[in-house]
Amino acid sequence: MSGIKSSQSERTSIHEMLKEASDSTETNNTKNSTHESTTTSSAPKLASIPNSTSSPAIMAAANGQGGQETSTIYRSQSRIELLKNWSISAYKCTKQLMFEKLGKSSRTVDTELESQIECLRDTQKKYANVLRLARGLTNHFYNVVQTQHALGEAFSELAQKSPELQEEFMYNSETQRNLTKNGETLLGALNFFTSSVSTLCNKTMEDTMQSVKQYEAARIEYDAYRSDLETMTGRGDGTVDLEDAQAGYERHRQHFMKLRAEVAVKLKFLDENRIKVMHKQLLLFHNAVSAYFSGNQAALDATLKQFNIKVKTQSSMITSWIEQ
Repeated sequence: MSGIKSSQSERTSIHEMLKEASDSTETNNTKNSTHESTTTSSAPKLASIPNSTSSPAIMAAANGQGGQETSTIYRSQSRIELLKNWSISAYKCTKQLMFEKLGKSSRTVDTELESQIECLRDTQKKYANVLRLARGLTNHFYNVVQTQHALGEAFSELAQKSPELQEEFMYNSETQRNLTKNGETLLGALNFFTSSVSTLCNKTMEDTMQSVKQYEAARIEYDAYRSDLETMTGRGDGTVDLEDAQAGYERHRQHFMKLRAEVAVKLKFLDENRIKVMHKQLLLFHNAVSAYFSGNQAALDATLKQFNIKVKTQSSMITSWIEQ
């Protein structure tokens, strides 16, 4: 009995011990939670976590992941919109050109400006022909100078090997050398002339012609939108469509007027520049050619000195001609 009692007492003590341990654990947990709440209340308050719509970090992550896709979509939409606007404008302009050729639509005409543009086209064509002939003359004369130089060298060589004709060969060799020297001087004037005319024809005039092409394209667009507005006004279409047509007409009208003013100014300055340049170049061409073929070397040198032209030597003439 005593053994049974002792075992029961042991069981009772063990049970009490487990109960005490459980109570102790709960007490510790309660103290820990109390300590954490105290620590949390005493610690400084941290900034609240921003929501997903206002956080820069979240927005950056969104931009990093979906921003590229959004940007690509926006670019695609922009390109589609540009293509759409271009297609509409191209259709209107093509329709306007066809109706003008068929006589079914009127076109805006500035008589004075159109005559100046036609005069410029004709002038550019004639100057291009003068440039072509001047280059041909320069090319042929270059070959003549080269032949004279070679002939003078041949005469000089024969003078050394033919004592009985040494005086005659030396005389002709000296003559060809003088002709070569004067020819190089004239070539300098011809090259300067062709270079200046080329700049005037292919750069100065061409720049104005590019502005003329832009002006003519703007004129077609303006007439196309003007005709479209007149048609919509006559039919009495909706207010929204009519307002869009008026806005497009006004935008193209301002662009057309701006280009027309620019072309008028460029044509004026081009004409003044052309007269100034060609006055100098024609005087140079006349004086140089006249002095050369009259045998007046002093006048030929004075002409090149007057226009600040450097004469190319025989060793650099080939390179100079290739550059031309």
